[in-house]
Amino acid sequence: MSRRYTLKSADIFRYAMKNPGRGTPYGYDSLAEVTGLGRGLIEKLATGKQKTADVNDAHALVEAFGVAILFLFAPNPSPDLDDTSPENPNRKE
Repeated sequence: MSRRYTLKSADIFRYAMKNPGRGTPYGYDSLAEVTGLGRGLIEKLATGKQKTADVNDAHALVEAFGVAILFLFAPNPSPDLDDTSPENPNRKE
């Protein structure tokens, strides 16, 4: 199981693609090349078809954009990877 961050907004993602803090605007292919991620993932995030990204992928994207992680993504509120908070948080199973 991997940690995932939730994309705050596809609109903000597209804005960051067009206005990166570190150079010229990105298209799907150029962003994929710079980050090492798949074009499909980038397109899904930009169109809102996918709302989460693996932590490492999220960091690669914000590094390419030159923005802070919290500008684009929200970490999972649960400390237990992708699980939602347990009903009894003090009980370990």
